[in-house]
Amino acid sequence: MTYRELLARLTDLRALAQRAMPGERSGCMSSYDRASRFDEAAGTYVNWDANADGSGCIRTLEDGSIVAFEQEGPGVIWRIWSALPQQGHMRVYIDGAEVPAIDMPFIDWFEKQPGDIPPLNLSELSMRLSRGRNSFIPVPFQKNCRVEFAPDWGAYYHFTYTLFDSDTVMPAYQERFTNDGMIALAEVDRLLYDRGEVCRAGERIAEASVSPGETAQLFALSGSGLIEELALCSTGADVSRLLLRMYWDGCERPAVEAPLGEFFGGAPGYARYRCLPMSMERAQYACRFAMPYASGCRVEIANLGDEPQTVRMQFSVDTAFVPDENTLRFHAKYHRGYFGNLDSTRFAPGGDRWPDWPLLRVAGAAGRFVGVHLHILDTWRTPEEKPQSWWYGAWDKKTVDWWWGEGDEKFFVDGETFPSTFGTGSEDYIGYAWAAEPPFARFDSPYACLNAMPIDGCGHTAVSRFHVADSIPFTDGFEGFIEKYKGDVWDGENACLYAAVPYWYQQAGTDDAYPPVQREALLPDD
Repeated sequence: MTYRELLARLTDLRALAQRAMPGERSGCMSSYDRASRFDEAAGTYVNWDANADGSGCIRTLEDGSIVAFEQEGPGVIWRIWSALPQQGHMRVYIDGAEVPAIDMPFIDWFEKQPGDIPPLNLSELSMRLSRGRNSFIPVPFQKNCRVEFAPDWGAYYHFTYTLFDSDTVMPAYQERFTNDGMIALAEVDRLLYDRGEVCRAGERIAEASVSPGETAQLFALSGSGLIEELALCSTGADVSRLLLRMYWDGCERPAVEAPLGEFFGGAPGYARYRCLPMSMERAQYACRFAMPYASGCRVEIANLGDEPQTVRMQFSVDTAFVPDENTLRFHAKYHRGYFGNLDSTRFAPGGDRWPDWPLLRVAGAAGRFVGVHLHILDTWRTPEEKPQSWWYGAWDKKTVDWWWGEGDEKFFVDGETFPSTFGTGSEDYIGYAWAAEPPFARFDSPYACLNAMPIDGCGHTAVSRFHVADSIPFTDGFEGFIEKYKGDVWDGENACLYAAVPYWYQQAGTDDAYPPVQREALLPDD
């Protein structure tokens, strides 16, 4: 794998539709609270809601440094995130070297070129998202990689990574600093800046009118091919009550079923953002995830509302694309917390799996998890007590404990009993930090967005996180959860409701277990 081929994975959406190569697996090592553990003898989880997530580590060294990341290669760290990077050094040892390939204040990793004075100038690869620091500059390694933090490094970290088959030859990290490497990084940064601005061949238009309670076919394609982009043209349709269904290869059940607004990342309707795989802008809502099919596809619109609606879609198709046995099919399903055959009592307060809330469950099939849109309706009555500071007060002096998140993401791959991805908080998973406390900055970036949130926080919130280079492959199943501490009803009359649209690829000819979407499952508009 050349350095340019490694960087290409940061923008290659078609690669997500391919089954993982043998030995390929992904995960995230973070500072989650190590009090959370699995008791193998009892088969239960202990302290599963532990929330001291700032300084957890693999081990502590004699000089007070900690080991934050350690893996055998070949592999690559795709993403480094922190809520509070400070001056303590990050030391990265690659392939058994005694001298670290990276040795710099942790904060400088996000702000400076290693060994250079000027600030880092790759705004789409290293960005601050509402107080969260993110870097998508890859750190490849061949034999092994260990990351240490010296004292005073800060608090909270994520290292998202992929490991490859032992025969894979990785480029050297130092190729980043060659002329060609720097040019390649700059080119990728520009591609990410221009996300969505792609001229595609074979663009077509489809339009359908659909009455209340009815379903209309928007378009159907025969033969094999790949939908490169599916875009909803702005027509004034009520996207919160129109259901998108997509069928591949003559399957009877849809692989995609979600309200149009939720599918494209809104909450519940328009909420502007622009990410690499998805965007929502006034002229057009677009999905750029590759959607292959071998023997035709069908796209339908169902009207769950009370008024007739007209939908107009623009889509582009690569009719020369022919899928093979390793080509997966795109899936997306709206749900309000589908537990399926799980023992729900274990996930209720007092159960050993509380407060896990299911994002995606796939069983008995290979695929890739590539992202999720999460819509939160968080509402509360205004407290009579006057706050001591702006808004509802700060930290433990709040007049209302409004925050909906703080839930760690936990991803179990191929039957793991302990998740290979264990995060530190809902906002951290998306890429921001500190609960978006005032001033509640909205943001978008190539791989994540917070595109809807009221000024006072009371109402609809929309967040999305997309996994491209750091997609999570699985061979026999995937279970993704995020912690939900607040009940649907809290403190008497307040509400905290979640709805999710996970995006994933799944083995052709296999079905997912999600039931049809019903009107009563939709979150209210207000």
